[in-house]
Order: sequence, then structure tokens, then C-alpha cells
Amino acid sequence: MFLSSRAADAVRAFINFYLVPKHVPQDELGAVLPLVSFATTLSLAAYIFALTFMKEVNHLACNREFGRLKTLLRGVFTVIAALTALAALVAVLVLPWFLERIRVTGTLLGALVVVSAFLGCTEPIFTNALNALKKFKTLSLIQLLGAPVRLAVMLAVMPARALAGYFAGKSSAPVFSMVAALFALRRELSVPAEPYWTRPAVHRLSRLFLGMAAYLLPSMLSVLCEQTVLREQLASVDSAAYYMATRFSDISIVIAFTFLTVLFPYTAELAEQGRPTRPLVLKASLVLSLIGVALTVFFVFYGEPLMAMLPNGDTYRSYAGMIPSLIFINLCGSIQTFYTNTEVSAARFGFLKWWLPFHLIAPAVLIALSHLGLLASIRAFLGYFALTSLMRLIFSALPNRAQNAPSQSD
Repeated sequence: MFLSSRAADAVRAFINFYLVPKHVPQDELGAVLPLVSFATTLSLAAYIFALTFMKEVNHLACNREFGRLKTLLRGVFTVIAALTALAALVAVLVLPWFLERIRVTGTLLGALVVVSAFLGCTEPIFTNALNALKKFKTLSLIQLLGAPVRLAVMLAVMPARALAGYFAGKSSAPVFSMVAALFALRRELSVPAEPYWTRPAVHRLSRLFLGMAAYLLPSMLSVLCEQTVLREQLASVDSAAYYMATRFSDISIVIAFTFLTVLFPYTAELAEQGRPTRPLVLKASLVLSLIGVALTVFFVFYGEPLMAMLPNGDTYRSYAGMIPSLIFINLCGSIQTFYTNTEVSAARFGFLKWWLPFHLIAPAVLIALSHLGLLASIRAFLGYFALTSLMRLIFSALPNRAQNAPSQSD
């Protein structure tokens, strides 16, 4: 699994560091991040719905209750299909206006953005079932072959239609994964369907869905607002340079995600046992901070020469100085996620008392600052992002009695 993951990472690195800057024109490169944010936000309801049921899928698969699992999957896909249709309608109404705001055109591109987002949020349901059944060889093979499939589609389409090819490639990998997973699960899902939906199950999962929605939706809308305003306010070369710099700084996010994957089940277990979760989160945060410092030092010395090695690198090498600032922003955001996801893993949503107002106020402040002309440079945006990330970290790390209380989940 580790080797296949690293092989997939190598393919993704080639796409992000070479293929995208080579084929996507400079005046469109800065639109990649806003487009990804738009697609993620559009598919958020489906993603939260799928995420809510992942634990249940894992439970049924582990207990080999395949008849109930089959019924659950049918229900999940029916709801996701309905959400996809609703999102497509929203996209038809909103996407032309949004593409105009970020200086991009193309009907095909809009359709591919929507498709890639929903495929990406549906795929984990299948892979989670394989993981629960401990079909690690199958998972490794899917992961190992999925990345080259994505690369092949991008290589075929991007020379003619750069951004459309990028999102076509993003769509191809989850399609391959889902088809392969269905083939691998054919024996388990060949059993007769058994009843699953009961009133207690619907009540419990609905409450969890609403809590997850209140947690994820405001932050995703905030990110979408940030990326869109940045693209609108900055010149094409500046927004393109921001995209290139984030390719390096996002290495810290990849590391943090690995920590989070391991941390989540342990904090959930501690909360269920009524034991405090803060000590474990503090240890993970300390280790991630040390890694962040090491990455910062490395890019202070080698950021510019590495940036110069990329396609059109001479255009962006002078922007390499923003990489350490972006690492700091990512570090604050990742540690904040350690705290908030720990609360979510324990089914505790008390932090929403500050989370919701913060993510309502921050985008309004950002838009006001942009209208006043105070966000006319990358430095100004980095300062705003650093301040808001640090504030979220401070709020999330403040002592909370609920963090030391047992979980109140059903």
C-alpha cells in the first residue's frame, strides 16, 4: 500500500509540476485552484453524505453483513444521483458567471468540472468497502493503475484543450477505481438485499450529516471566496505564480493528511472511552510543526532553483519567496484541522459556536478589503491568509471542557 501510494504520488507530482504548467497557458493557470474549489463546493453535499456513511459501510463490511451493505449502497447512490442532478442545475445557472469572474471560457470545461467533483466524492465509498474487507492487494493495484490512467487521459487531451484535459484526467481515475472495485466486490454484493433503513439509523445518520455539513460547508465556501477574489484581483502572472508556489508548499498538506488519517481512529477511540484527546493532538501537532520548520528551511535555500527547473520557471522563480509563508499558512490550517477533526471524530460539535460566525465574517471582510483596494498584491493576500489561519488555530486550540468529556454519540 505504501509503495503504491508513493507511485501514485510520483505521477501526481509529474502532473502538477510539469504537465499542468507546460500545457495550461499562463493567463489560465491561476484559474485552476478556483475551479477546483468551485467543483469541491458544488459536490460538498454529496461528499458529506458519502462521508457520513463510510463508517457504516466499514461496520457492515467488517461484520460481513453484505445483504444490508447492498441495500445501504443502493440508497447512498440514489441520493448522490439526486444531488448530482441538483448540482448540475446549479452549475447551469451559476457556472457561466463564475467562469467569467475567473477569466475562463468553455462549456465543455464546466461540464467536466461538475463530473470530476462528483466522481471524486463517490469513489471513496467503494475503496472504503475494500479496505474494510482487507482487500489490500486489490486496493494497491487500483491505486497503482489509476494514476497512469489519469496521466494517459491528460497526455491525450491537454495538448488540445488544456483545462478540459486536466479535469477529464481527474474524472478518469475515480471511474477506473469504481469499476475495478465493483468487479472486486462482485461476490460480496451478489447476495440478496436485506433491510437496512430503520428509524434509529436514519435519526442517527441525519444528525451526523447535519453536524458534518455545518463543519465543512462554511469553510469550503470561505476557501472558494478566497481563491476567486485572489484570481480576480491579481494579474494573470501573479495568480499563476501563486498556483506554482502552492505546488511546493502543499507538500506539508500531504504530510499532514497522513497524520490525520492515523489520528482520526485513535482520537475517536479515546473519546468513546472517556479519555482526553488533547495530549495526542498536541504530540501530532508538535511533530508536524518540526517537519514544517524543516521544509521551510529547505525552501528558503532551494525554492528558487527548484522553481526555475519547472516549465516557464524563469517567469516564476522570483516568486519562490512566498513558499515559506504558504508553508506557515498550511501548518496553521493543518493543526487547526487536527483539533476540529478530533472533535468531529468524537461526534462533538461544540466548536461550531465560533466556527460558524468566523466563516461568515471572514469572507465578508475579504470582499470588503478587495473593494477598498487593500488586496492588490500577493503579499497582501498572504498576510490575510496567514492572519485568518492563525486565528482559526488559536480558536480551535482554546481549552474546551468537551475535549475532555466522553463522546455523546449514539
